[in-house]
Amino acid sequence: MDDRHVLALAIKTNEDLIITNNIKDFPKEVLASFDIKAKIPDDFLTDIIDLNKELSLAAFRKLLLNKKQPPLDEYEVLDILRKNGLQNTADYLHALL
Repeated sequence: MDDRHVLALAIKTNEDLIITNNIKDFPKEVLASFDIKAKIPDDFLTDIIDLNKELSLAAFRKLLLNKKQPPLDEYEVLDILRKNGLQNTADYLHALL
């Protein structure tokens, strides 16, 4: 109920996907009636990486180069991703390194 504005925006803008950590607030049967699906960010990001592994890895490396305050190595950044609920994303990137 509190997230109905998110669904309304997705309907209004003809989106077919909502990215949210609150999957439980978006019942599949309700979304299906509008031809919309919901995914958690971790699943969405792994899908994006899978679409273009080389570009995704290049973007990750660029992030590492730009992270200077404090500087972090790739494993520290992967740990931050994991701690923030992006376990699969971090594991996928780690496998590509």
